[in-house]
Amino acid sequence: MRSEIIKFRLAKGSEKIKIAWVIVKRASRYSYEEPFWQFLKRKFNVRDMEIKEIMRFLEEKGELEILRSRDGKHLYVSTLKKISRNPVTLDKWLNR
Repeated sequence: MRSEIIKFRLAKGSEKIKIAWVIVKRASRYSYEEPFWQFLKRKFNVRDMEIKEIMRFLEEKGELEILRSRDGKHLYVSTLKKISRNPVTLDKWLNR
């Protein structure tokens, strides 16, 4: 996953979006591990801020909607759990 993050930082345009989705989908596979952020750090040497940055990038591009709590805080792990349960949303099917 570390090499994919480096590719993400160097990529531009639509290639950057594709790489971001690969990283998010791979991270979502492990979203049920507890504690999640420490697990990613131990196994892949990936910091939480790197995954969060990629998710915010996808949200800015309109590719992903990060869940939010009532007080407006981002729920990154819950969003990853949702992606792992249902990887292709209805909106993406309709856009094809």
